[in-house]
Amino acid sequence: MRKAYLLLVLLTAFLSACTETVSRNENPRILTMGDSLLSAHAMTKKSVSDSIEAMLGEQVVDRSVPGARIVYALPISGAMGMKIEKQFTPGDWDWVVLNGGGNDLLLGCGCVLCKTKLNRLISYNGKYGEIPRLVSSLRRKGARVIYVGYLRSPGLGSPIEHCKKDGDELERRIDMMAQEDDGIYYLSLQDLVPYGDRSYHGLDMIHPSVKASTEIGKRIAKIIAQQ
Repeated sequence: MRKAYLLLVLLTAFLSACTETVSRNENPRILTMGDSLLSAHAMTKKSVSDSIEAMLGEQVVDRSVPGARIVYALPISGAMGMKIEKQFTPGDWDWVVLNGGGNDLLLGCGCVLCKTKLNRLISYNGKYGEIPRLVSSLRRKGARVIYVGYLRSPGLGSPIEHCKKDGDELERRIDMMAQEDDGIYYLSLQDLVPYGDRSYHGLDMIHPSVKASTEIGKRIAKIIAQQ
């Protein structure tokens, strides 16, 4: 079972790497890194990155991978993008659109008794942990960072409903981190999904629908366009 799971992870990372670029040119300035919130619908060119590109009329390099985590120990699949930090590729980036942490809580501790995991991701005051370390590294490279939060359940039996408390706390800390640096932008999606509306989620009620990916991309593009 474990071998089958690892094979699936490696295949997913490989497919993502094959489609990592929404459009190619010599000097793209926007990079996306993260998990399935950003990578969903990449194969059909309807991902968040595709939406950003459509709104801004410029190229976006998408390195996000389904299932990726902030904290990830396996070296081979980690290097292929399952570890979000490893998704970074050198470039003259003005912007890095980033998300992550949800899989660490959902898959790492089942959104139950996650205090230790949460503190490892980001401290209570938003100053320390793996997320601030990654964001600081991106900022030192000269990029501004948009950290994207997660979709909320519409209250219709989503498997992630029990993660709400930990997810809210994770994003509260990320918001605090962003307030310390005017080159970091926290994009909350808490208001995106109306209660009782299934149209912003896929059939699994976890991942974004095409509608949601399009709207998320529009919100990200608006931040970039206004700066």
